[in-house]
Amino acid sequence: MSQLCSSWDLHQQSMAYLPDAEMETMAASTSLPDPAGEFDRNVPRICGVCGDRATGFHFNAMTCEGCKGFFRRSMKRKAMFTCPFNGDCKITKDNRRHCQACRLKRCVDIGMMKEFILTDEEVQRKREMILKRKEEEALKESLKPKLSEEQQKVIDILLEAHHKTFDTTYSDFNKFRPPVRSKASSRTATHSSCGVSQDFSSEDSNDVFGSDAFGAFPEPMEPQMFSNLDLSEESDESPSMSIELPHLPMLPHLADLVSYSIQKVIGFAKMIPGFRDLTAEDQIALLKSSAIEVIMLRSNQSFTMEDMSWTCGSNDFKYKVSDVTQAGHSMELLEPLVKFQVGLKKLNLHEEEHVLLMAICILSPDRPGVQDTSLVESIQDRLSDILQTYIRCRHPPPGSRLLYAKMIQKLADLRSLNEEHSKQYRCLSFQPEHSMQLTPLVLEVFGNEIS
Repeated sequence: MSQLCSSWDLHQQSMAYLPDAEMETMAASTSLPDPAGEFDRNVPRICGVCGDRATGFHFNAMTCEGCKGFFRRSMKRKAMFTCPFNGDCKITKDNRRHCQACRLKRCVDIGMMKEFILTDEEVQRKREMILKRKEEEALKESLKPKLSEEQQKVIDILLEAHHKTFDTTYSDFNKFRPPVRSKASSRTATHSSCGVSQDFSSEDSNDVFGSDAFGAFPEPMEPQMFSNLDLSEESDESPSMSIELPHLPMLPHLADLVSYSIQKVIGFAKMIPGFRDLTAEDQIALLKSSAIEVIMLRSNQSFTMEDMSWTCGSNDFKYKVSDVTQAGHSMELLEPLVKFQVGLKKLNLHEEEHVLLMAICILSPDRPGVQDTSLVESIQDRLSDILQTYIRCRHPPPGSRLLYAKMIQKLADLRSLNEEHSKQYRCLSFQPEHSMQLTPLVLEVFGNEIS
């Protein structure tokens, strides 16, 4: 017992030299976290008193729960223990209850301090703080935005619609008129507002740019209705043509590809919740002005930033800027087109966000020819609310920061691309020899400039 008292007196003396502020800090808690980097988390922690598995720092020493409780009770009761042996018992997990005196001595020897023990009042305050923190966390969790069952259902419908209308194998591309790439013009790209009149043999711009045959954007046309447009995506709009056009060898293939893509956009739009509630005239007006914008969004799935190209299966269907220039488009469209694709890719959108963005793009009340703008706007607002809620709930930071605003900006970028495409399409369609290479669906959606 004299040895225990001596050890305890030494610890009391050492504590007397601690600054008051440090004493207050130590007395604030019964346990301390492990010093950063001092212990390997993969190494088992051993109680310094009895050798049992330790649960952390308690009263300034690494101990198990049993020895932590024993030390606390002994100090609060001011217990005086006497060793029945020679005062030098070896404390183990199995015999730690046999000699309380040596166990307490061991607690003091490894650095356990009674100053770290909270009073009953402090314990109560600590419990109240923990309970308050839990209540605050529960309240915060309850206030956190959550997707409702109805919102989740809309997302599931859009995902299914996308999966049904986007073939990731690109197997249908083999049904198009085959791509013909002119070697003489494969390394050229023109900077003209009317690509069909350019000579593709002079300027080399086959550098980092790449393009996809989806990459044509229609400007919203006059508010006339589709006279011949069938809202069925199953129709075949790829008639074979045999006319040789040396200046635009890729036009037949890309015309078939765009026509095919328009059919898929129609199929997707028909499955958007609320779209069928619109009149046929409004459905047609929305599709006519948004079809290629949506195709552009869809094509981002095949875009690769490694070589700035759109890879749709085999190398025959790997599209670069040079391919699109051979279909009548110029760099005034293609440069911002590739920039748009890179920016969209860098957003790292979830598939759910991607399909919601496509639906929002289609349901734009400011499209030309739309009559019931209030109904279209209400459907778009509903989709926008779902997108914002999804981002807050499911898209972790930092990617979610300003993500919604960035996505809406992409829709504005599409409008600019839409306008430039419309200009270039008019130049193309004014030429009968080029216009006849287009499919009836492309002519119907983008308009036929031939009188």
